[in-house]
Amino acid sequence: MLQTFNEKNRDLLININGDLIHRDQAGISPFDSAVQGGDAVWEGLRVYAGRVFKLREHLDRLRSSAQALAFTQIPTNEQLTDEIRKTLEANNMYDGVHIRLTLTRGVKITSGMDPRLNQAGPTLIVLAEHKAPVYRSAVGDKGLSLVTASTRRFPPDCLDPKIHHCNLIQSILAKIEANNAGADDAIMLDKQGFLAETNATHVFIVSGEGEPTLLTSRLVACPEGVTRSTVLDLCRANSIDFAERDISMTEVYRAREVFTTGTMGELAWVGKVDGRTIADGTRGPLTERLSTLYQELTAREGEQLVTQ
Repeated sequence: MLQTFNEKNRDLLININGDLIHRDQAGISPFDSAVQGGDAVWEGLRVYAGRVFKLREHLDRLRSSAQALAFTQIPTNEQLTDEIRKTLEANNMYDGVHIRLTLTRGVKITSGMDPRLNQAGPTLIVLAEHKAPVYRSAVGDKGLSLVTASTRRFPPDCLDPKIHHCNLIQSILAKIEANNAGADDAIMLDKQGFLAETNATHVFIVSGEGEPTLLTSRLVACPEGVTRSTVLDLCRANSIDFAERDISMTEVYRAREVFTTGTMGELAWVGKVDGRTIADGTRGPLTERLSTLYQELTAREGEQLVTQ
């Protein structure tokens, strides 16, 4: 799975600290903390018919991550929302849009990792692109293909995954393994060998005989996911049985269904893991039902920021 350039994005205006700059001229200082050490937090948001889905949840997580990293200045949700709206309006964007929201610790007075060198306040970057859910073209009739990566997810006592930070080297290393194996993404395990997540998404499996049980990993070595939480809320609202617990790869291989979740890709079904076909290799009924419920939810919920 390789994303391609969208001609609609050729003349994007990027919002950097409130200034709208053409994508070809946009840039941040080499003294910025994101450049110096990946010292930044981020969120991915999606726009449906002018509405940003789960906006408050995403902004709360961004600010919570910045607080965990001891940022001395953090914009309010209202300030962040204003800059998102400003960016969408400047680019005449309404639907089929993905937003990458990045907040860095800001510019340092001199090169170095010490946060006390940051005395200018944070840097806010709002990057909005015309981008459909990225897994749709990859899924096709065969579903996603995943491989298990050798790179493990950190436990909370090494680097707490609840901090949605911009140091994505672990994920990039796992993605390289997936690329080399000809797969779409890589499953990442925790230090005990249980399923954590993929390099970019959360994972759900359907297990059990008779009435299916939806399983997903505990929030130990994987981050809090807004789409993941939405799926669990849909389960509660529609009497779908689920559990959050440790999942071994044996359970993944023999699952009745497997799918991934994430803002950028929504719900995407998995056809193969480590070369093994999942069940009969077709999209399962529970995956189909939850995908429909999710699409219905995005069609009616969200905070309206722009109109046509």
